[in-house]
Amino acid sequence: MLLIADSGSTKTNWCLIDDAARQVRFTTEGYNPNYVTREYLLDSLRPALPGGYDWSRVRRVYFYGAGCSEDRYDFMRETLRQLFVHAEIEIAMDLLASARALLGTTPGFVAILGTGTNSCLYDGRRITHNIDSLGFILGDEGSGGYIGKRLLSDYIRGYMPEDVRSRFYETYRLSGDEIIEQVYTRPMPNRFCASFTRFISGYDHPYLQEVVRQSFRDFFTHIICGYPQYSAYRLHCVGSVAYHFRDLLASVAAEYRMELGEVVPYPMERLIRYHMENG
Repeated sequence: MLLIADSGSTKTNWCLIDDAARQVRFTTEGYNPNYVTREYLLDSLRPALPGGYDWSRVRRVYFYGAGCSEDRYDFMRETLRQLFVHAEIEIAMDLLASARALLGTTPGFVAILGTGTNSCLYDGRRITHNIDSLGFILGDEGSGGYIGKRLLSDYIRGYMPEDVRSRFYETYRLSGDEIIEQVYTRPMPNRFCASFTRFISGYDHPYLQEVVRQSFRDFFTHIICGYPQYSAYRLHCVGSVAYHFRDLLASVAAEYRMELGEVVPYPMERLIRYHMENG
């Protein structure tokens, strides 16, 4: 049996493919190894595995994850081996999953815009150039976490237009002190900040559109423009932020002389096809 996982900081999509090529899909929370301990991951994942399957029969696991840089491979591999005891386990960045899903074996440019951000040049087999997004605290421009930080700081400082501020308060009933306490003292602040993109997508307002547009401009200025001859490529994207705000993303990409390519919320469908076609 083959098991494929695509894990962001918020959610992990899984697909089990049995020996008869039947597929079983399920979802768990996200497992970014920079934010979770081994115990937390196992306590979360073990009860989330669908019943009725002998998970020791899984022979290969492909785990693609946000935060899965090379120095975290062993942590993820050793943790997952406690659940899939006979499997050969391959760990890779979620960025490689996106490249394989959207480009297959064709070279190109791929980005992730979800809770976090990442991007790369891909030669059809491996990632050849990656500008570090620097994560939630230092970077992640254009991501849901980045957009949420801007929204929350404007709300706390009083820079948000009054009609938007009133609606925001009626929706969440959060004070500035409560937001700061959540961000600075509780787990997963990136996930908390990114959750407020739902407010933006559900309320058509020029201020909110400008928050997203400026976040995308920062994404291009600080990340995309650092790639050599970036405008010669089409920008293919995976992620909920790219998908829900794709019109704004296309508009900002055009400002930087780049054409937006395919945009999908999740790579799993195409990732399954990639692994079925490439063994």
